[in-house]
Amino acid sequence: MTARRLSVPAPAVCSALLLSALLAACAPTQQAQQAPVSASTSVSQVSFYPYQAGLSWTYLPDGDTQGGQPYTLKALGPTLFGSVQAQAFNLSGRGADQTSYRLVSAQGTQLLGFRKPGLSVRLDPPWQEALAEGAWKVGLSWQGESNITVQSDDGKTNVSGKVNYSYRVLDQRSVSIGGQNYRVWVVNRQITDTVGGLFPASQEEWFMPYVGDVRTPEGLLLTGRNFSGGQP
Repeated sequence: MTARRLSVPAPAVCSALLLSALLAACAPTQQAQQAPVSASTSVSQVSFYPYQAGLSWTYLPDGDTQGGQPYTLKALGPTLFGSVQAQAFNLSGRGADQTSYRLVSAQGTQLLGFRKPGLSVRLDPPWQEALAEGAWKVGLSWQGESNITVQSDDGKTNVSGKVNYSYRVLDQRSVSIGGQNYRVWVVNRQITDTVGGLFPASQEEWFMPYVGDVRTPEGLLLTGRNFSGGQP
């Protein structure tokens, strides 16, 4: 299925340009190699959808053969996003600094929004990223629509619009990354929005229970984690 681009009227084009300028400050830059993360958390403490504070994952872009600085995703634990208690996750590396806020339970995961330096993005209703633990099977699909608001730290709304998303589970297969084997669910994600393409239109994600994203929708491949879990 090919994502359908929505036409954007002139005022929205101006908003999209403003949004691009705001997000440009977070563009990745090359930095020095960091030391690998050592294991510290046992599988008994990790849930189907891992979120426990202290968990950490490292990623490199798909096709990156230079061994540059990895991106690091860290589970920060419970916090408030607006008035809602959520689980916070921070992605850093190569100039990136984004904290995402999710509702996580056995019933699935929902994205409430995220923060970058100087701005926040809110989704209402929350974006359904994954369904209940027992729902996973080839052919599973779901979709939804959220209102999206981009605000600067002074509370001013810079951009607002809608985002439509759909997911389909394509396959379950074994993959190997850097000599490590994973048994993953292969998911296609399709996105359209009215805020200038804030999200990739179509991406493939690899998810493994008790491990997390082995390939993120942004095209980052898992290269390490500081906990054990999952069955290859």
